[in-house]
Amino acid sequence: MRILVVEDEPAMARLLARGLGEEGHQVELAATAAAATARVDDDWDVIILDWGLPDGDGVLLLGRWRRRGLGTPVLMLTARGQVGERVSGLRSGADDYLVKPFDFEELLARLDSLTRRRPARELRAGRLRLDERGRCARADDHLVELSPRELDVLRLLVERAGDAVSRDDLLAAVWGEAFTGPGNVVDVYVGQVRAKLRQLGDPATITTVRGLGYRLVVP
Repeated sequence: MRILVVEDEPAMARLLARGLGEEGHQVELAATAAAATARVDDDWDVIILDWGLPDGDGVLLLGRWRRRGLGTPVLMLTARGQVGERVSGLRSGADDYLVKPFDFEELLARLDSLTRRRPARELRAGRLRLDERGRCARADDHLVELSPRELDVLRLLVERAGDAVSRDDLLAAVWGEAFTGPGNVVDVYVGQVRAKLRQLGDPATITTVRGLGYRLVVP
C-alpha cells in the first residue's frame, strides 16, 4: 500500500516508516499540516494522521480535506483517549481512531480493515488483470500471487501501458524519493514481475527501454 504518514514527532514518524516499510508498504512522511495538504491529493491507499500538528489541528485539517472531496481512508492517531474526543475525530471524517501508545500489530490490523472496506479496483491491460485487493495478477484462468513491491511495480506499468516508464519514476513511486538502498532494486523487481508474467503465459511483456527504463507491451 501507499501510505501517507502525517506525524510531527520524529521518533514516532521513524517507527511508523520503518515498521510499515518492513511490511512491504511504501511510506511517505509529512511533519506539518502544510506539507500534508501539499501531498494529500496524491494516490494514497490510506492516510495516518496525527491529531496534534505544529501548524494546525488534525481534526480541523481532516474536515477541510473531506469538504474538498478527499475519499482516502484516514486513521487518526492521538494521545487523547476520551470518548468525546474520539467522537470528534470520527465526525470530522476519520475512518478509524487509535490512541497512543498502541501495539504495532493492532495498527496493521486496523490498516488492513480500512483498505478492505474500499471498493476493489481491477486494472486491465489486454488479457492481464491486476487485482489490488487480492494482491495477484490474472490472465484467463491463470493466477499468480504478487508481493507488495511486485504489485506496486506492475501497477505503475499497467497504468502506463505502452509508455516508457523511467527507473527513477518506478523508484519514487514504489520505494519513495528518500530510498537509499541498492541501486539495482528496480531491475531486480522488474525481473521478478517478468517471471510472474511468464507463469501467466505472457499476457503482456515488459521490454527494456535502453537508457530510460521499461515499457509494458500488450499483444
